[in-house]
Amino acid sequence: MPAPPAASDHRGDLAEIVVDVAAIRHNVRTLRELTGVPVIAVVKADGYGHGMVESARAARAGGATWIAVVTVQEALELRSAEYDGPLLCWLTLPGVDLGRAVEEGIDLTAYSVAELDDIAAAAEAVGRRARVQIKVDTGLHRGGAPRATWAEVFARARAGELAGSWKITGLWSHFACSDEPEHPANDRQEQAFRAALALAADNGLQPGLVHLANSAAAVLRPSARFDAVRCGIAIYGLDPAPGRTPDIGLVPAMTVRSELAMVKELAPGDAVSYGQRWTADRPTTVGLVPVGYGDGIPRHAFHEGGSAEVAVGGKRRPIRGTVCMDQFVVDLDGDRAEIGDEVVLFGPGADTPTAQDWAEACGTINYEIVTRIGGRMTRTYVDSEAPAGEEPS
Repeated sequence: MPAPPAASDHRGDLAEIVVDVAAIRHNVRTLRELTGVPVIAVVKADGYGHGMVESARAARAGGATWIAVVTVQEALELRSAEYDGPLLCWLTLPGVDLGRAVEEGIDLTAYSVAELDDIAAAAEAVGRRARVQIKVDTGLHRGGAPRATWAEVFARARAGELAGSWKITGLWSHFACSDEPEHPANDRQEQAFRAALALAADNGLQPGLVHLANSAAAVLRPSARFDAVRCGIAIYGLDPAPGRTPDIGLVPAMTVRSELAMVKELAPGDAVSYGQRWTADRPTTVGLVPVGYGDGIPRHAFHEGGSAEVAVGGKRRPIRGTVCMDQFVVDLDGDRAEIGDEVVLFGPGADTPTAQDWAEACGTINYEIVTRIGGRMTRTYVDSEAPAGEEPS
């Protein structure tokens, strides 16, 4: 298991996001061993805040068979970064030029006959057979072919295959409630997915890759693993179903840290930040952390019911008062601290708040915490498994 990343020199930066690529490799290996099937590593939204290209490289090094993103633009960026392996994208809009994606061998996802027609036109324009996966809606009622259209979509998919427009390389869907393993929607969706597979076979389709399970289902629902599992948040070491997932040894890959920009003393009755929503009830010291909601820190990290915490001097320190665009204040509880002392917002350390801690304090999910973080922060990559002095691969 990778060790927590060592401190790096981030002086002069407001804050630093440190991503340990060894943790991503480790998590992919762990998921492969647990599930016994190939892993499709999802690196959409800039790798959930970890960096899309670097996360893809680490995931592949950890044994991920496929890489998946949402947009054609993301997929093309990976191709430009010299990733030439299997690559899936799953959301396009009318009018998007699909020709280069076809030329680059990117698997395009279709939800409708109209999308298949667009792919056929792109394939004809560039003179190359496309790679297509079909996504069916089994109950999430977001993207994917509605059940009433499955027959016509499958028929068009087969016709295009026979005409040489494309190869149908996969069929997939997505759970709505996999992080709640006892939710009845999970059984309904899996049953619907199996019905879609049967109907696709009746139409002569033999999709090469059948996948349904996202991170939570990959861990909690073995019957949904099929040909591969499609893992996003878990490859970054975060719990896809907090409170329900057994400890399988995932390691958080992201650490966010800054340093104190100011330390001052408060007297009882002194109020802090906009709206003066927190007032000291005792003499205390507070520290100023030079990042805020302009850098992805949730403004509701402080609220009437409590607050998120950071680590300063080996202790957890609560945020006090409204989070501002560029800064927030933490209560040092009278302890001595100096300008420049390290502040760890969240990370994998034993005495450090986690992204899940922040999610619970902010009333959201760990996905949002890591994905939104950034702004003016510097992102640094480390490899805790590499020999000293060796650059991350």
